[in-house]
Amino acid sequence: MKIGVVVHGPQMLDSGYAEKIMDILGRYGEVKARLGGTMGRTAVIDAQLETKIDIRQKLLPSQSIQRFLDEGVDVIFLLDYGKSSVTGHAFGYKVSKRAKSHDSNSHIPVIQVERPGEPDGSVVPWDPELSDLALEVAGVLGLKTVTPESIIMEMKDKTRCTLKTHEKNTEVRRRVAGVSPDENIFINGTVVGRSKSSEIILVAENGVLTRIIGGEVKEHGVEKLGKIDLEGAIVKTGLLRRSRVKPRVLKSDKTIPKLIVTYLDHAAEDVYSLKDSDLVVTVGDDTTLVAADILYRFNVPIVGITDGDLDKVVEQGFKTPGSMVVELESGWDDIVGKKIFSKLFNSQKTIEINDIEDFKGKIMEIVKDTTSSYEIL
Repeated sequence: MKIGVVVHGPQMLDSGYAEKIMDILGRYGEVKARLGGTMGRTAVIDAQLETKIDIRQKLLPSQSIQRFLDEGVDVIFLLDYGKSSVTGHAFGYKVSKRAKSHDSNSHIPVIQVERPGEPDGSVVPWDPELSDLALEVAGVLGLKTVTPESIIMEMKDKTRCTLKTHEKNTEVRRRVAGVSPDENIFINGTVVGRSKSSEIILVAENGVLTRIIGGEVKEHGVEKLGKIDLEGAIVKTGLLRRSRVKPRVLKSDKTIPKLIVTYLDHAAEDVYSLKDSDLVVTVGDDTTLVAADILYRFNVPIVGITDGDLDKVVEQGFKTPGSMVVELESGWDDIVGKKIFSKLFNSQKTIEINDIEDFKGKIMEIVKDTTSSYEIL
């Protein structure tokens, strides 16, 4: 039997269950694994599993499933460790629905393993033909099985989208399941607001997020996000990585004599593609925190331009020695960032320099010429 494994999220890796389940599945046949999602790549590195789990490409879970379908596997196990069974089952529902929309076959051979270390952990055979195998694996893991029908009935109400077309605009509303009060709300990797209740509804007009019923909008995040397809967008709440971990720093194999500096102003971009840089300039609090934490694994320092509007997106963040964070007054990070991009980067994402400390000095000259109110952290 050819078995594909899609690992989603850091918690499945940090808990040790990803490796444990892969070992168990090895009794049934040949196992090949790849990641679905972004933050999990850091967890794969920390767990030293990059030779067992393919993290070479940035793929959505549904895209990873499609790759396995194209490769002709017999069954795909989707491993997830959501905040609750509600969020986990909502995730599986969305992924299986999206996978079906990309494939003409009505039966997508997916079995979901959800929250294996918790009392409400479960195994879900999204293809009814796999119910016997799901039941057997659930028995080995000591988990219950949950039918897709029971999840679908629940999710259709909790995660449904409604569409209203007016004379001048189109409004889309999307319910989000499994939210707790006072959590970050992410759309496509960008923090766009904060929850105030256990039930929120995202509202977009003409592709722009305008309201969060049961929460508050972060205007700066919405500006960065731009126009979206709310129904198809990736929505998350809470922390991107909940565990406190010991990060693993990889040895560099850089051979280019010139120093490479990269500009980053959006946390949703593929930060891992910057691992061969010698320095990364980041703009925005969340972008700086996420990029610094990821690039720490590759020993890449950052220069962060922030304004103190920080949302806690990971439980614990790390920065490579030699990093520098400049905190400005609210709203000034984008202004200074644009000047740095124009004057030092010549509006190019990547440039070559001769000396990092000299480059940092040039950044500080721009900061001082723009505002007298700043702090170096």
